[in-house]
Amino acid sequence: MTTIGFIRHGVTEWNKEGRSQGNTDIPLNEEGLQMAEQIANRLEHEKWDVIYSSPLLRAQKTAEVIANRKQPIKLYLDNRLRETGGGQAEGTTLAERIDKWGTSWQKVDLGAESEMDVIERGMTFIEEIKTKHLGERVLVVSHGSFIRTLMSELMDDVKIKKDKVGNTSLTIVKLEEMGNHCELFNCTAHLDAY
Repeated sequence: MTTIGFIRHGVTEWNKEGRSQGNTDIPLNEEGLQMAEQIANRLEHEKWDVIYSSPLLRAQKTAEVIANRKQPIKLYLDNRLRETGGGQAEGTTLAERIDKWGTSWQKVDLGAESEMDVIERGMTFIEEIKTKHLGERVLVVSHGSFIRTLMSELMDDVKIKKDKVGNTSLTIVKLEEMGNHCELFNCTAHLDAY
């Protein structure tokens, strides 16, 4: 059994403005840095063996804050953990997308990455982690859409497919031979506790 703790990065200015980020490399804002410190406080005394992160700045910085608190834990960057590519929609708000492409903008081919491509790269990562870190506890710092898509593949739960993944939320999944078990989903209690 391998345990994975999925963490969404801290908040960015584009999050606050409601802009689609995708693979655009947006840094954390001051609030996002504070949120990274709060999740690091939460995890400081928990046992985690290794951290993997998306190389996009907002995730990488969140992971670095956590890793600095949990020395001598190793941090690895993995491009498979990047956010779902949004194509031409990246950088736009919902209102701008509707204005540009109409109310059915989601049906327009804007060059976005397909859900199947996200699942394929995500599951390739998961299978490698299950082999490489058997019996270990692995933190994975990534992005909202990526985590939700991957969780919907790992778990057969309609609620997971619909819920928005909160910034610095913690989701813990036990990957077991007889099926996966979600121990905790989308928990942001640390934002109020510290």
